[in-house]
Amino acid sequence: MSILYRCPLCQLPLSKSQRTLRCDNHHSFDQAKEGYFNLLPVQFKQSKSPGDNKAMVNARRAFLDKGYYQPLVDAMLALYQQYGRENGSMFDAGCGEGFYTHQHKTQSNSVYGIDISKEAIKKAAKRYKACHFSVGTLSMLPFNDNSIDWMTCVYAPILEEEYTRVLADHGYLLTVTPAKDHLLSLKQKIYIDAQQHDDEKQAISNLTLVHQQQLTYDMTITSGEDAIHLLAMTPFAFKASEEVKAQLAEISAFSCQADFMIRLYKNNQ
Repeated sequence: MSILYRCPLCQLPLSKSQRTLRCDNHHSFDQAKEGYFNLLPVQFKQSKSPGDNKAMVNARRAFLDKGYYQPLVDAMLALYQQYGRENGSMFDAGCGEGFYTHQHKTQSNSVYGIDISKEAIKKAAKRYKACHFSVGTLSMLPFNDNSIDWMTCVYAPILEEEYTRVLADHGYLLTVTPAKDHLLSLKQKIYIDAQQHDDEKQAISNLTLVHQQQLTYDMTITSGEDAIHLLAMTPFAFKASEEVKAQLAEISAFSCQADFMIRLYKNNQ
């Protein structure tokens, strides 16, 4: 299956020759030693090193490798197997270090992951050689129109116009967002008045909602190190005091609820 990338500078298709992607306007992008492509031109960056830093990426990989979120992956894969094309293209938007991405790889499909964090993409490409990884921005995806059969968006921004552009006719978008009580026990250690998540459906006007489910289960965090890694994955990590971090680090067993909202949309255009 051929590479679906298009040039982020002029939007012409990119073709691969050895370790270089090149368009007809002679824009070229070399493959890094880890196996990924950097398709985020410097003029599109909002900062010198956008996205998660190395410490955040390492914490997320360490936590996810323990299997705490595997029930979520299993639910995602069940939908992929039910609705997805056997030999289609799959894209993970905001893929991070590739935990969800690589588990969708089969012998016959083509799997892509894009994240704005170079540190995350380095780790993804180095470990999961069967997938295509690139540094890029979700607001200007380096894909041809109507080229993606299955797209996942786990805790990443849902950019309907751009996602709809790249989604194939009768393609699917699967989103995962926090349901009301996701990690509430952890939030209660940080905030005096911890609030539930707002799990109201985000408006996606051009796609049809075909499936919705809430996935809730209790996790037993088995070490203080895992608790610290989980905290580092959350947007409220920066609100945690050093005292709270020290308390978490000493925990030997911590019960925390995982609560996910999974929605599957179809492009009927």
